[in-house]
Amino acid sequence: MHNYQAATDALKDKVILVTGAGDGIGKEAALTYARFGASVILLGKTVSKLTAVYDEIVASGGKEPAIVPLDLKGATAKHYRDMAATITAEFGKLDGVLHNAGILGVLSPFEHIDLPTWQDIMQVNVTAPMLMTQALMPVLKLSAHASVVFTSSGVGRKGRAFWGPYAVSKFATEGLMQVIADEYDNSTVRVNCINPGATRTKMRSRAYPGEDVNLLKTPADLMWLYVYLMSDDSVAVNGQTIDAQVK
Repeated sequence: MHNYQAATDALKDKVILVTGAGDGIGKEAALTYARFGASVILLGKTVSKLTAVYDEIVASGGKEPAIVPLDLKGATAKHYRDMAATITAEFGKLDGVLHNAGILGVLSPFEHIDLPTWQDIMQVNVTAPMLMTQALMPVLKLSAHASVVFTSSGVGRKGRAFWGPYAVSKFATEGLMQVIADEYDNSTVRVNCINPGATRTKMRSRAYPGEDVNLLKTPADLMWLYVYLMSDDSVAVNGQTIDAQVK
């Protein structure tokens, strides 16, 4: 499957929401989705970063994106319901959601995990995507083929020392994806996870500051999978966690 080549109009007329769209994998996904014909909704907490992505999409001839400035740490269920109503009013449907936003916290021994850090990571990495998906489900059902993609991690399948809250949040993400996927099996909504693997991003450099970044894949190297799961080529794929980097 990693030889997948999308048609140039693979995402034509699709409306796709990308969280954490300001930089890293989220930014690359937003630019890529626009290049394949999608209308992209850029969600993130830093307006200047979102505006830069917006400008880049418009400059390259993509459809005009929408911007949703939102900090997932403080967002409530009402924020997500209002966002769903706005998307319905403006676009009439939603074909895809890429839950890419996430926080790492700090790597620390188990005995040093502090509660505020734990709660922030759970809020941003698990609770926010749950509330957002819940609020967006009625809009997703308006699409002929809707795709929800969560972001997992290797430490979300096998726990690793010092990765405490982040690892647990990714185990929870896998569980959340599986529950929703099973519940919506045989519907027009499919739900999967991507495990991006070691990628040249700011989050990765915080976790592994001494690493040679030139040995890492760039976000662009992974986009085949991000496009595949948002395109109608993957309508039969549901409840899976797929590695973006095939060993």
